[in-house]
Amino acid sequence: QVVTLSLLMYPVLRSLALQLHSAVTGSYVSGAHSIAFINCLNEQIAKDIARAILDKKLAAYVNILPKSLALYFWKGELEESTEILLLVKTRTSKIGELSNYVRSIHPFEIPEIISLPIDQGNPLYLKWIEESVPRD
Repeated sequence: QVVTLSLLMYPVLRSLALQLHSAVTGSYVSGAHSIAFINCLNEQIAKDIARAILDKKLAAYVNILPKSLALYFWKGELEESTEILLLVKTRTSKIGELSNYVRSIHPFEIPEIISLPIDQGNPLYLKWIEESVPRD
């Protein structure tokens, strides 16, 4: 039970450690911000989801990339479709909340919501993300 609790607490503790280090040193800590990738069926759904994410202050910035071809297996069959991709810039500590919210409003049965930490970047841009997305 202790191991399970420790594993469940790891993201929270990591986020707190990153915030503390950043506050104390005044320097950017790799991984404090992330880019989430979210697929959408069409441009209107992409715009609606992007606006909803921004309205809830779960991100600072969302790119809506044009249609791309997607190939994937779904229920044992090879599928082909076009999709719109959202690139969502946010605090790493908000990824869980962002994912839960998007799943609650997304029309797909299993939407793609994945994220990667930002290792480095323009310090002023990263600070702007921080200022635009409130802490937990």
